[in-house]
Amino acid sequence: MTPPRNPAGPASWPTRILRGISAVLASFLAFLVLAIVLGAYFPAIPKAGVIGPVLGGQYPFHIALIALVAAVLAALAWRGGLVRWGRTVTVLTTLCAVGALAIGGIQFRAAQNAGTDISFGEAFSELGYPAAKPDATKTYASPEGKPLQVDAYLPANTPGQKAPAVVLAHAGGFHTFDKSDLRGTGRWLADHGVAVFAVDYRLAAPDRPTWDKAPQDLVSALSWVQKNADAYGIDSSRISLGGMSAGGTLAMNTAYRLHNGTIKAADGATPQAPASVIGFYPGTDVTQMWKDDVAGTREAAEMYTGGTPKQYPDRYREVSPTSDIHAGLPRTLLVVGDRDRSARPETVTAFGDALKKKGVLTEVKELPFAEHAFDDAYGSLTSQTSRQILLHFLTEDKH
Repeated sequence: MTPPRNPAGPASWPTRILRGISAVLASFLAFLVLAIVLGAYFPAIPKAGVIGPVLGGQYPFHIALIALVAAVLAALAWRGGLVRWGRTVTVLTTLCAVGALAIGGIQFRAAQNAGTDISFGEAFSELGYPAAKPDATKTYASPEGKPLQVDAYLPANTPGQKAPAVVLAHAGGFHTFDKSDLRGTGRWLADHGVAVFAVDYRLAAPDRPTWDKAPQDLVSALSWVQKNADAYGIDSSRISLGGMSAGGTLAMNTAYRLHNGTIKAADGATPQAPASVIGFYPGTDVTQMWKDDVAGTREAAEMYTGGTPKQYPDRYREVSPTSDIHAGLPRTLLVVGDRDRSARPETVTAFGDALKKKGVLTEVKELPFAEHAFDDAYGSLTSQTSRQILLHFLTEDKH
């Protein structure tokens, strides 16, 4: 008996090559999106739990799109004859796309709840810091003969009205980065009526601890802004102090010590304590940063203080916001991602609870599927949400 013939005949070489390319690309993309999505949902997975919350949390729609491309490529390989493999990868990548879209949906709901004017165009196009420029750059102090500068992002003048303001300290583990990292947040807040002063401060190095210098720099910056309030159209009673990561640690520590009278200006008059305080994914206890040793926190703590907690317990205590919790402190906003490994959400929440127990007006906002420095991706839904939360805090009149 003659066997049935395949009407299509054997696959041609170009078809086989195309099928092979589709299979290789689909395999690579499937592995990538699977690691990201699994890591975003299960941060305890080694390696995937590091990249997943960062990429999946900041770019869920991009990840979903990549997963769908992988599904299409796998489906082509499936139709080309790789049936079992193609079917498996098609199903797997489709599920990854659904999982990534679910992350985006959860973040979208959080953005809506915060009153965010969501821009999906920004979510797709603004992957990093925007190319924003300050309205002015000034020298606010020159300790040790080295100028420290501030970038001013100013709102449009409104006759008869003075704007609230915030002095912001950048992230970087006390030893790296600079004020330009705050340009996106600074420009956006200024466009929405808040004056922003992004400051540089003396950075630590292996042979140059700055535990007693960087707080003095923020004291000087706050003093400079208060003295120049009229020149910049600022309401002097609504000047806040805040920062991101190590900058948040520094800002909270400086603000609380100013209020408690445990820090004075090294040169000139000591400024008034700020009207409110902001910490975005801050380290609340520098000793705990050293103990956790996550993503460089131990190195940062040692560089900042000049040694270990055992060597310098007084220094660690002095620079930790947890040491200055007292009644009457300025109103405080804490923002952290629920996937943050270095500024763990339970630690930030516990710090907020400790403030509340002392009667301090405190808001703690935990953002879904967000890792440390979530606002580096300027257009992400989480970054958009965090800016709206910050704007509301700074413009809400609690006087």
